[in-house]
Amino acid sequence: MAKKKILMVCEAFGGGVFTYVSQLCNDMADEFDVYLAYSLRPQTPKNYKDFLNKKVHLIEMKNVGVNGLINLKSDIAAIKELRQIEKKVKPDVIHLHSSVAGGLGRLAYKGKNNTVVYTPHGYAHILMGPGKKSKVYKFAEKVLGNRALTLTCCESEDEEAKKFSKRTAYVETGVNLADLSASLDGIKPVKNDKFTVFTLGRACVQKQPQLFNRIAELVPDARFIWIGNGELENELTAPNIEVTGWKPRKEALAMAKGADAFVLCSLGEAIAMSLIENMYIKKLILVSNRMGNKSVIHDGINGYVCDKAEQYAEHIKAAMKKFPKELPERAYQDVLEIYNTEAMKRKYIRLYTDIIEGKY
Repeated sequence: MAKKKILMVCEAFGGGVFTYVSQLCNDMADEFDVYLAYSLRPQTPKNYKDFLNKKVHLIEMKNVGVNGLINLKSDIAAIKELRQIEKKVKPDVIHLHSSVAGGLGRLAYKGKNNTVVYTPHGYAHILMGPGKKSKVYKFAEKVLGNRALTLTCCESEDEEAKKFSKRTAYVETGVNLADLSASLDGIKPVKNDKFTVFTLGRACVQKQPQLFNRIAELVPDARFIWIGNGELENELTAPNIEVTGWKPRKEALAMAKGADAFVLCSLGEAIAMSLIENMYIKKLILVSNRMGNKSVIHDGINGYVCDKAEQYAEHIKAAMKKFPKELPERAYQDVLEIYNTEAMKRKYIRLYTDIIEGKY
């Protein structure tokens, strides 16, 4: 019997979405006939084909994502290209990844001979903060919300999805534990004399560097590290903050291993890979009470969920006196049980099978 066909459409083929989609394609390649339609981005690894199982059929798109969602001429060309791909592949499930592919794909596909699934990977209108552009993205979600099954990465993102779509589901994001464990083996932690708190990511609106800076000001006796850089790194002015710029993965992991606490004070996430990785490395985790973060971290159980700078500061000061070992331990167990690619693979196979059988 011929395998059922799944067409993944991914315009944002870089960063965390690249890791997620390539892992998902590989995990599904034995069960389904997987096609990946993608657009190259500056952040796409040059050797991206090496990351993908040879069974995955690759289709490079030329018109999708050229000018985001704002240029009518390029949008029409993109929709035409997406329809040609559908005609050629004849998929049973079309899975759209991220806002641009999600916007264009929901306009292109009617779902007559298949089921269309859309994964936002963190809603753009939440991640970019208030402004004109985020209003446009939110409006697009309202208009297109019911043209697909919206599949998110966690319960709190699913709550957001329910505002736009009648059909929703979620599958928790997972990291590849074998790869992560192999990456960590033999990496010596960068030891610090002071209690060290760090974060990792681009210094942009979503990651709230001004909040991270305020936390550092409130805990002058601790050392704070921001691994990465970005347009708002000038907001990281506290004397006890060090901005390292981007580091090779091994170096970043060595710094993480040597630190005591990991802070993710963002406006929202789908589920950040860095969060799961640091739970696995058994760091004390402090996160914002926002979409994504609050689904993974349960306050006082496997980390701390905070609403303002003062709360982060209080927990860090308390941990400097007496480190709450049981919290990182619980977070580590959660990764072994929930936030790993084996669990994610099982849930996805079940979900796609249910979709094909018409249960969604």
